[in-house]
Amino acid sequence: MQNAKCKVKNGRGAISTFALRKFPFATVLISLFLGATVIPSSSDARLAPRRAVLENGLVVLTSEQRALPMVTFNLLIEAGSRFESAGREGTANLVASLLTYGTRTRTATQISEALDFIGATLSAACDEETATVSLTVLKKDLQAGLELFADVLTAAAFSQAEIDRQKQSVIASIRAKQEEPGQIAQEKFREALFRDSAYGRPVEGTMESVGRVDRGALLQFYEQYYRPNRAILAVVGDVSHEEIVGLLQKLSRSWERRNSPSQPPPTPSPAAAGFIRINKDLTQANILIGHDGVPRNHPDYYAIQAMNYILGGGGFSSRLMDSIRNERGLAYSVYSAFDADKYAGSFQLAMQTKNESAGEAIRVAMEEVRKIREQGVTREELQAAKDYLTGSFPLRFDSNRRVGAFLTQMEYFGLGLDYMERYADLVRGVTMEDVLRAARSRLQPDKWIVVVVADQSKAH
Repeated sequence: MQNAKCKVKNGRGAISTFALRKFPFATVLISLFLGATVIPSSSDARLAPRRAVLENGLVVLTSEQRALPMVTFNLLIEAGSRFESAGREGTANLVASLLTYGTRTRTATQISEALDFIGATLSAACDEETATVSLTVLKKDLQAGLELFADVLTAAAFSQAEIDRQKQSVIASIRAKQEEPGQIAQEKFREALFRDSAYGRPVEGTMESVGRVDRGALLQFYEQYYRPNRAILAVVGDVSHEEIVGLLQKLSRSWERRNSPSQPPPTPSPAAAGFIRINKDLTQANILIGHDGVPRNHPDYYAIQAMNYILGGGGFSSRLMDSIRNERGLAYSVYSAFDADKYAGSFQLAMQTKNESAGEAIRVAMEEVRKIREQGVTREELQAAKDYLTGSFPLRFDSNRRVGAFLTQMEYFGLGLDYMERYADLVRGVTMEDVLRAARSRLQPDKWIVVVVADQSKAH
């Protein structure tokens, strides 16, 4: 078996995956290899989601897609790293990593062999807020796959041997990331922005904290937070709503709901604005500029997305790329992003440049931010942003796995089952005045946290 790192939201989670079995049909083989079944992605595609709540509190969302005889399950559960006990950072990540490495009735090897026999994929991961467990299986093996899915979700064993192996793997990953300048910049930024908060700590924890996590802590976290009344399950593929709800009702009877310890939502408590300089023997300076952002339910969310596309989120179409790369040749890549989570968010502007041009690149980036705050955007820029945001939206539905992830996020953020139909109108309704207001209120130069990972003897 193999263990690797993956992202659910912010690129700081862990995932374990299993091998695939060959099938005679090329289309099925390719789809499984990619971990998804291809479905229509036109703007007229209908997900037709349906919703049910089981007796134990599990929210079930379904989307019937009959293109191929496959079914994908995507479970989102509120069991991220912010629910960990102080001093045991990395617990949530280890729990998610270990789910697929043995249950009370199956060893890790038996799980791997069972998945290989039916040609299924199974993975688990976590970020700051949530954990996810995903399964893709052929329709003919639905019952077997679902029983295995339920087993790893409700009867994880956390054997000491597997715990020791996973801890060694996580510590090795943490050690490797300490040499990655981009990762260093990201962690220092979040540490400064979310002081005294789980959001400011790496999901994987530290080498010291991971070493302190014992089996008792893992079992306690698992028992407290892996509960159906904290979970959302999306089921997408060759199965009807009635069929899958009936199967889940039977399988979930032993998965009992429980009230978990409450945790206050995280809020930014940023350090004073200024520079954080980390000296590394590099030829390229890694620069990250930012401050706090907005939660996903913020009323200016769509205006912010349009504004950010024009500023730095639009690739070669963005102002930052045009000014910093095309006009001055200071950086190969530069981008900006508003990361909006359920309770908090951040704004980040990132780029790489030569050590010697770090200061100039920062100055030019700040000048572009000043311009968009003072002058707003043009009608043509806003229309291009709207065209992109609405035109790229259907690409989120080009596979069963992506549909499942979308549906769980839709429920998690309270967007409503009709969100797909409403999205285009929400974007088209953004005006130039909305963008200017968003730029002036949400781009805040007086709060800049600037992280520069570089050869500081050359970076000015």
